[in-house]
Amino acid sequence: MDFNFSDDQQQLRDAVARWVDKGYTFERRQSIVAQGGFSREVWGELAELGLTALTVPEQYGGLGQGAVDAMVVMEELGRGLVMEPLAQAFVASAVIARYGSEAVRQQWLPAIASGEALVVLASQERKARYRLDVCDAKASRNGDAYTLDATKNIVPAGDQADAFIVPAQLDGKIALFLVEKGAAGVSTHGYSTQDEGRAADLLCKATPATLITADGLAALTLAQDVANAALCAEGVGVMEQTLKLTTEYMNQRKQFGVVIASFQALRHRVADMKMQLELARSMSYYASLKLGEPEAERHLALARAKVQLGQSMRFVGQQSVQLHGGIGVTDEYVGSHYFKRLTQMEMTGGDTLHHLGVLSAGMQDSAGVFA
Repeated sequence: MDFNFSDDQQQLRDAVARWVDKGYTFERRQSIVAQGGFSREVWGELAELGLTALTVPEQYGGLGQGAVDAMVVMEELGRGLVMEPLAQAFVASAVIARYGSEAVRQQWLPAIASGEALVVLASQERKARYRLDVCDAKASRNGDAYTLDATKNIVPAGDQADAFIVPAQLDGKIALFLVEKGAAGVSTHGYSTQDEGRAADLLCKATPATLITADGLAALTLAQDVANAALCAEGVGVMEQTLKLTTEYMNQRKQFGVVIASFQALRHRVADMKMQLELARSMSYYASLKLGEPEAERHLALARAKVQLGQSMRFVGQQSVQLHGGIGVTDEYVGSHYFKRLTQMEMTGGDTLHHLGVLSAGMQDSAGVFA
């Protein structure tokens, strides 16, 4: 298999890297954190770069690119700790393009592509514990119209979003709906997350909604898989920069009159960090390449990738803090913010134990016994 990137993909990487280096400095990020953890101005800049349009089909105003292009972009955004949830544009465009009616596609895909509409997935409920099939939200039908009663938690940039993709029970099975923020009965409660980003709780009371698909569980599984592939790629970028910061610090910090990078025991620990990064990178590639496979194969592949990424992110983050010492957890030092991001990413989209359970269940389904 050819793992080389095309010239277009390399140019895309370079363009995003330049924007991250010049347009999303640590100082700018911290000013956005002070304002709540989301910037509509930055979202507009991502749209100007064409990134919100990246995976939207061309007939709806997008660029029609694939999972590998999205992976390239997310790696670079991870390197810069960009908080604005571009992955949600990939999720929304994938779900609406595959499952939405033509009317829904015409209304929302061009708006997603232009950056005019931030559409986010609102699927998590408190008792679900990452399970997609646990859903207390209810939908009611009146002719061709639908209303929702739902409470969703930890919605990415939920109080800043323009619309939500919401699963709810309809006629005894999960369906997927699109809810506009300005619709009657919608309220949000926003808050900062542990990694300094933005999330919200979403409440819908008899809220008018548009049906995306009655096959909601399949669409929701696709949404989670696309989101986790993007998160895996972003995690590679975060770990890569974490390793860079760690080695730079070790080449400056002196103990006993010499730089600590000269100590063999510490060099071995850095080598282990590098190994975990490369394992994660390989599984991120694997995850993105598997997004086009049938649902069962795709979902197991993403679970495998998330297990490895979870283990790698935890290891790289913790080793970085230990090799830095006390400075590694101070708010003034950029490295601590990478550590916080890695910590939260391990628990986003299903933590390591959850995905081990997915893999165990998948092996039982295919073999009838535990492997």
